[in-house]
Order: sequence, then structure tokens, then C-alpha cells
Amino acid sequence: MKGLIHIYSGHGKGKTTAAVGLGIRACGSGLKVLMVQFLKSMDSGEIHVLKRLYPDFRVRRSSETMKFTWDMDENELRRAADVQNELLDYAIDQSFNSKVDLLILDEVLGALECNLIKSDKLRDFLSNKPEHLEVVLTGRNATEEFIDMADYVSEIREVKHPYTLGIKQRKGIEY
Repeated sequence: MKGLIHIYSGHGKGKTTAAVGLGIRACGSGLKVLMVQFLKSMDSGEIHVLKRLYPDFRVRRSSETMKFTWDMDENELRRAADVQNELLDYAIDQSFNSKVDLLILDEVLGALECNLIKSDKLRDFLSNKPEHLEVVLTGRNATEEFIDMADYVSEIREVKHPYTLGIKQRKGIEY
């Protein structure tokens, strides 16, 4: 089976949730899943459940808690870039050197948008990925370059969100 490229993008809630859902479907069908999370380090409910699926569904993310990029100074941005590139290197290495059927690059499009990873590195990987490997990219603003490379593109549009009414994140729902 030839692996395809998926993008879940847009300003609506649910991009990671959609990617995790696809990962669970794949895992339930006997495929090996690796999800690498960029720009995320805070605790979230899905991580606890996915750990139970190990080693069939593996998750890698930064062990360092980081601020939002707009709150970072130059040194923090450099460190964040180092961490994001280490995560991308890990994802690429695992794709070629371990059993991975579905690779989820969660919030990789956000890392690209913040100039923390280079688009040419991601583009080269997607152009030369293992033939069987299914890849999912998530993040708010997919560029035309990556949309053109993808086989599936879903835009998740925000119509209404409780945050605009001052309702803060709720455990188990938003994180």
C-alpha cells in the first residue's frame, strides 16, 4: 500500500484530535504509529491514553516546557528551534530506521510558520519518505507548497469558540 500525505489545517479546534483519531484507527488495524508533537509540552488527556497503546502507538514531544513563541526572547527562540529540529530529525530517522506505518507530525505547520524548522527539510523528507509511510501534518496555516504535496487536505474552520466569550480551557475538552 502506497502511503499518502494528509494535512489537517485551519483555525478551528480539532486538528490534533482528527490526527489522533486516524492514528487510533491505524493502530487498531495493526499499523505502527508514531506521533511527534511540535510546539507542545503541556499535559493533555490524549497523551495518557496513547501511552497505554505503546509500543504500537508511540508519542514523542519536547520534555522542556516552553512559552508561546510570541513571548520568547532571542535565546529562547534559538533553543525552541533546536528542540523542534531535534524532533523533526527524530521523526525522519524513525521513519527510515524503525517500523512506522503512520507518522503524525502534530503542529509541524506551526513550527514552520514560526520559522523554527526549515521548509526545505520537511519538503525533502516528504518527497523522499518511505513508499509505504502515511504522513499527517497538522497546524493552522498550511502553505500552498505543502498543500500541493498532499493527497488529503482538510481545513478545520472556526465558526464559534467559547474562548471568544472568555471561557478558559477546560481539562478533557480543550487539553
